[in-house]
Amino acid sequence: MAMDLLIAIFFFFIGLEITTTLSHPKQILLPSIAALGGMIFPAGIFLLLNPGSQAWATAMPTDLALALGVFALLGKGANPAVRIFLLTLAVADDLFSLIVLALFYGDQLDLAHSASTLGAAGLGALLALIPKFPVKQTVAILSPLCTYLVIPIYVIAKLSQGISLDSITSKTAIALTVARVVGKIIGITLFAWLVVRFNVVQLPSSLKISEIAGVGALAGMGLTVALVISEVAVESKSIQGDVKAGLIISALISGAIGYLWLRRIPAAQ
Repeated sequence: MAMDLLIAIFFFFIGLEITTTLSHPKQILLPSIAALGGMIFPAGIFLLLNPGSQAWATAMPTDLALALGVFALLGKGANPAVRIFLLTLAVADDLFSLIVLALFYGDQLDLAHSASTLGAAGLGALLALIPKFPVKQTVAILSPLCTYLVIPIYVIAKLSQGISLDSITSKTAIALTVARVVGKIIGITLFAWLVVRFNVVQLPSSLKISEIAGVGALAGMGLTVALVISEVAVESKSIQGDVKAGLIISALISGAIGYLWLRRIPAAQ
């Protein structure tokens, strides 16, 4: 019950973020297309390395709080345009991941649990559309609450169950690590480059493709939504433990690569 409440709060926050972020069409097209690449490639790589596994969708989501947390370590010298791109991509990623969850695992969803979580996201999105609803104030309150309380408690509680030493070297964990660390960078960067190259969208003057690649690295960090998908998609407790191990390893590697990558790139003028 307590975990359901925490995840409902998180998805309510995501609902607000999705609606407020998607309210700026000119800013969302490039990161949204890049997010699709950052979902297709990891899922494809995972299935290539681990054919037939039901855990493939856990390779797709980006953890908004973790990615922004690592980006914050870059300090005041970090390019604000990169943060906006990362935020929009992560929100679009979460939205697409929820759609994948409903489409491919709808028959496995616990109706009570899904109604609680997805209903909270829907409520957040609905309230954000109400003209006088204090969206900015609510997001300002929920953002630190989710980042420093809700997500850590949920993630620690979930990760403390089912992981063994064998999980670290399991086929699922290795496939998930490679899929997230490599697939996110390739998918996000390639899709962004292609749509810019063929003039589908313009690359903002304040942003570089190399910085988008750094965002791709940070996007390899995925815990919260990926854990929710794992609980729905994977029946075996042992495989769930392998997924958790893969998510931890990929988050550590992706966070380090993304931080070092972006730290070395001077902001576009």
